[in-house]
Amino acid sequence: MEDAVRKRSVTIAGHRTSFSLEDAFWEELLAIAERREMTLAELVVEIDSERDGNLSSALRLYVLRDLQARLVVADHDTASSKPNDI
Repeated sequence: MEDAVRKRSVTIAGHRTSFSLEDAFWEELLAIAERREMTLAELVVEIDSERDGNLSSALRLYVLRDLQARLVVADHDTASSKPNDI
């Protein structure tokens, strides 16, 4: 996967909006939308409605927070499956 920043467009509230994202963030956004059983546009609308800064930054931070949350769950699952030391 390349690290190229690409311009992407989606429709939000009936108008097209653009943002720039690296391919890795784009692929992860697609995966998140799929896991949540929603379209990418629906996910972007959700993120857009809660953002303070620019959309590109908000999308990157959303991906980061999603990955961090999944790591916490994975760590918890791993820790709870280990036998207790006596």
